[in-house]
Amino acid sequence: MATLFFSIGFVTWLNGPLIIFVQVAFDLDDVSAFLVPVCFYLAYLIFPLPATVLTRRVGLRRGLWIALVVMAVGTALFGECVNARWYVGALGGLTVIGAGLSLLQITINPYVSLLGGHDRAAQRIAIMGVANKFAGIVAPALFAVIVMPNVGGVAAEIGRTPPGPAREAMLAGFTHAVHAPYAAMAGLLLLLAVLTVRARLPDISVGTAIGAGGKAGKAKPGWLLTGAFAMFLYVGVEVMAGDAIGLYGRSFGLSLDVTKYLTALTLAAMMAGYLAGMVLVPRVVAQERYMLLSCVAGVVLCLAAMVAPGIVPVFCVALLGFANAMILPALFPVVLREGGPDQARITSFLVMAFSGGAVLPQVFVHLIPMLGTTPSFMVLAVPSYLFIGGWIMALRAGGGMP
Repeated sequence: MATLFFSIGFVTWLNGPLIIFVQVAFDLDDVSAFLVPVCFYLAYLIFPLPATVLTRRVGLRRGLWIALVVMAVGTALFGECVNARWYVGALGGLTVIGAGLSLLQITINPYVSLLGGHDRAAQRIAIMGVANKFAGIVAPALFAVIVMPNVGGVAAEIGRTPPGPAREAMLAGFTHAVHAPYAAMAGLLLLLAVLTVRARLPDISVGTAIGAGGKAGKAKPGWLLTGAFAMFLYVGVEVMAGDAIGLYGRSFGLSLDVTKYLTALTLAAMMAGYLAGMVLVPRVVAQERYMLLSCVAGVVLCLAAMVAPGIVPVFCVALLGFANAMILPALFPVVLREGGPDQARITSFLVMAFSGGAVLPQVFVHLIPMLGTTPSFMVLAVPSYLFIGGWIMALRAGGGMP
C-alpha cells in the first residue's frame, strides 16, 4: 500500500513544476498554465462514480492494477504530446492520469481506512502519507534537475529570440527533455501493476463495509455532503500551497530557477507534519482534535503571511504543508464513518471532492489581477480552514462522534 501511495504522490506532485514547464514550453499566461491542475483534478469529479461501479464488478484487488495501467497510459500520452508540442493533447494525458488516480483512490483509501480500528485510521493514513509526500519531495526535485536544469536561462533566451526556426528549435529541445522521463514513469507504473497482481493483498469488500470499531446505521446525508465540501476545500488549499507556490514565489521576485523547487519545500513541510501526526495521534491527542489544531495553524500561517516582511510569506505558504498534513488523514475516515453504511458511495463522494484541486487554484489565478497575489491566496485559504474546523467542531457538538 505504501508503494502505491508513493506512486500517487510521484505523479500528483509533478504538477507544481509542470506549471512552470508548460508556461515556458508553450509560451502561456498564468491562467492557461493553470489548466494543468484543472484537467488533472477535474478527473476526480468525472470518474469516481464509474470507478466505483467498476470496483464493484472486479473487486478492490483488480481495481488497483487496472488503475495503475490507466495511469501508465496517461503518463505515456502526456510525454508524447508534450514532445510533439501539442498542449491540448498533453492536457488530455493529464486527464487520463487523473482517471487512473480516481480509480486508485477509490480502491486504496478504503483498504487503509478499514484495515484496523477507527481510532487509528488517521495514523495509518499518515503512514501512507509519508510515502506519498516523500515522493512529492523527490518528484519535483528530480523534474527540476533532469528536465529544467536552467529554466530561467532558457526562458530568457526564448524571450529574446524572435519567432522563427531558431526559436522553434529551442522550444523543441526544451520540450523533448520531458519525453524520456515520462516514458520511464509509464514503464515503472506497468511494472508496479504486475507486482500488484502478484502481491498477497487481503480481500476487502467496500460495498457496505464497516471498519473495525465502526457500526452500521442510517445514512447521514447532511454530514456526508458538508464533509465532502470540507474535503473539496481542503484539497483546493493543499494544491494551492503545493502547486501554486511557484507563482506565489515569483510575485515576490524569486526566479524560475528558485521557484521550481518550492513545491518540494511544501511537501517537505507536509512530510514533517505526517511524521508528527504518526507520533502524536492517537497517543497524545485524538485525530479529530489534531485536525482542528491543524486548521488553527493554517489560519495563523495565513495571517502571518499577510503581515510578514520580505519573502517570509513564501515560507509561510510552504509551512501550510505542515498544517495540511493531518487534515485529510483525519477527515477521510471521519466522513467515511459518519456518512452512513454505504461506504462505497461515500468514498466516491470524497474522491469527487478532490476536484477542489481544480477549482480553487483556478479561482486564485483569476483573483490575482483584482486583489494581488497574497490577498487572493488568503481570501480562499482562510475561509476554507475556518469551514473545515467549524465542521469538525459541529460534528463533535452534535454527538456525531464518540
